[in-house]
Amino acid sequence: MLLAQLAALANPHRLRIIAALANGGRNYVSQLARELGIGRPLLHLHLQKLEDAGLVTSQLELSQDGKALNYFEVSPFGLELNPAAIAEAAASLSNEEE
Repeated sequence: MLLAQLAALANPHRLRIIAALANGGRNYVSQLARELGIGRPLLHLHLQKLEDAGLVTSQLELSQDGKALNYFEVSPFGLELNPAAIAEAAASLSNEEE
């Protein structure tokens, strides 16, 4: 999980997404895309990467007018990066990943 989280956080767009959700709370894709100034398809790709790493969660809800809105929010997480954590993550690597 550590490797997935580090990979997800290694992108400036994803850092901005985490910051926007941490500061503004849960938000739906269209609004978040407008706030960040990026397209919805690109935002979806980044949100998927963050969700796969366990850094954000999503919930599909219906608006009052019947539109489906996918809301995202930051998951509580904390990363401890030390030599032991790195050694444990490195042990999970396969030769194909190196």
